[in-house]
Amino acid sequence: MRLTAPLVLTLILTACGTPQERCIRSATQETRTLDRLIAETEANLARGYAYESREVVRHVWTVCDDHIGPDRRHVRHMCFEPVFRTVERPVAIDPEVEARKLDGLKARRAALARRAAADVAQCRAQFPDGQ
Repeated sequence: MRLTAPLVLTLILTACGTPQERCIRSATQETRTLDRLIAETEANLARGYAYESREVVRHVWTVCDDHIGPDRRHVRHMCFEPVFRTVERPVAIDPEVEARKLDGLKARRAALARRAAADVAQCRAQFPDGQ
């Protein structure tokens, strides 16, 4: 099985920390996501435009190794391999739509914050002294 870098990092971070810290991190995950979205939307409104990310691919010549034939002999040759890159470009926004989106995100965050505060208190009660 092949693991990607974000997955490996998530596995490492999940294994790190005390049970209380893992519980609190889990309880506040959605709130942190909303915080990032709120910050991004506020930045879009301040700039007057947003950034759109997209992945572009180009092919480059590289040395490839293959095993061919019934005896699976090793053959080295040149081939095209894809190279992926993420690029951002500015895109226009509708400020009224962004402002409504921001209001909705803030309202959702306020509702989640109340639930997260209760969950954090439960984590602290379940795992006292950070254990």
